[in-house]
Amino acid sequence: MSKNRTIIMGAAGRDFHNFNTCFRGDPRYQVVAFTATQIPNIEGRVYPAALAGEQYPDGIPIFREEDLSDLIRDLEVDQVAFSYSDLSHADVMHRASTVLAAGADFRLIGPKRSQLRSGKPVVSVCAVRTGCGKSQTTRHVTGVLQAMGHRVVVIRHPMPYGDLTEQVWQRFASHEDLERHHCTIEEREEYEPHIDRGVVVYAGVDYEEILRRAEAEADIVVWDGGNNDISFYQSDLLIVVADPHRAGHELNYHPGETNLRMADVVIINKTGTADPADVAAVRSNARRANPKATILEATSPIYVEDPAAIAGKKVLVVEDGPTLTHGEMAYGAGTVAARRFGAAELIDPRPYAVGSIKATFEEYPNTGALLPAMGYGEEQVAELEKTINDTPAELVIIGTPIDLRKVVDIRHPSDRVRYELEIVGQPTLEELLRARFGAGRPGRQ
Repeated sequence: MSKNRTIIMGAAGRDFHNFNTCFRGDPRYQVVAFTATQIPNIEGRVYPAALAGEQYPDGIPIFREEDLSDLIRDLEVDQVAFSYSDLSHADVMHRASTVLAAGADFRLIGPKRSQLRSGKPVVSVCAVRTGCGKSQTTRHVTGVLQAMGHRVVVIRHPMPYGDLTEQVWQRFASHEDLERHHCTIEEREEYEPHIDRGVVVYAGVDYEEILRRAEAEADIVVWDGGNNDISFYQSDLLIVVADPHRAGHELNYHPGETNLRMADVVIINKTGTADPADVAAVRSNARRANPKATILEATSPIYVEDPAAIAGKKVLVVEDGPTLTHGEMAYGAGTVAARRFGAAELIDPRPYAVGSIKATFEEYPNTGALLPAMGYGEEQVAELEKTINDTPAELVIIGTPIDLRKVVDIRHPSDRVRYELEIVGQPTLEELLRARFGAGRPGRQ
C-alpha cells in the first residue's frame, strides 16, 4: 500500500504535536516536510530523527510556508495538515485554496485525534485570540488551586525555538533554569511569572513525555495555552478567555471559535476598558455558540511602579510582541498606563527600528506607534535593545509580562506596568474551581 505523502503546516508548536500524536509511527503516512511561519528563523531546520522515529532516519525538513505550492508539486504531496493558530477563517481558507489548487487535500486535525489524556485532573486555559489575557487567568487559577492545598504544575504551550533534541521536555522551577535553557524573551514572559509564584512549569516538544513527568509531581495539571490554540490535553475544566476590544473575533478566528464552542467557562476579560456594547456583543455570541458555558466577566487592572513619572513625558511604550503582531491588538497595558497617567507623547519607534524589528513592522504595518517586544533569539534581542535605546524617549514604559530590563539593557529611564485578573460579580472563578476540585486532592477514577 502506498503511503499518504503529507506536509504539516505550522509554526514550531501545534505542528510538532500533531506529528507526534497523529503521524509518528503510522505506516500509512510519510510526512515529507513541515512548513513554518509566524516565528522567525524556524525554517531551514530539521525535525530531528531522534524525535521523528525510525521511519525518518534523516529527520524531517522544515521549509518556508511561502514555498508550499512548489513543495506540493516537487514532493508529490497527497495532503496538507494545517497545524497552527490565530488566523481568521478567511485566511485559513485562502491557505486551503492554495493547497487545493496545487492538487493536494487540505486537512484540519481535531481534538479527538490530537488530545492526550492525563491520569490527573486537567484545567486548561485557552482563548479566542492571542492577547485576551490567558497568562493572568492562568496565574489566577494556579493561585486559587494552591490556596486550596493542591500541588499544581503548569504545562505551557510549546515554544521550541532552540535545539529540538535538547527540548524534548524542559522543567522550569527557578531563574537559573531559564538561563540554563537559554530562554528567549517570549519563553521568559510565559515561564517567569509562574516560577515567581512557586509553580513549576514544563514545556518542550514531546507533550506525552512532558505530561507524564508533570503528573509525577502534581495533583492538578494546568494547561497554559498559547495564541488561541486548542489544549493538547483532554480537560476536566476548559476556561476560554475572550476580548471585547475585538468583539466578533470570537466567531471569526481559527481555532478560537472551536475553543469557544467547547468551553466550560468563558471569561470576557478587560470589561473595565471596553465599550459596554462590545461586552454585550461578546456575551451574546458566546451564549449563541455555547449555551451550556458559564460566562464570567473580568477586568485586568494595571499596576505601575511609578505612575507620577509618566506625566508630561515623551514615552516609548513596549508591549507584548505576539499580541501586537498576529494578535492584531492596537495597544496593550503599557499604552493604557501612558494615557491614564498623562504621557505627553507616544514616541513612534518605527524610524529607529533595525534588522528584524524593522522587518516586523513591515510585516505587520498596522502595529502603529508601539514597539512589540520581539525576542526570539540573541540577535533579535540585540536589535530590540538598539531600537529602544536609539529612540528619543524620556521614559520607556514596559508593558511586557516580564521585566524586560532583566534581558535588555535599557539606557533610558523606565517604568514597568503589571496586570492581574479580577473577576467581576458572581459566580467567581474561585467558586467554580472549589466546586470542582475542592474536596481533598483529586484524582482520576
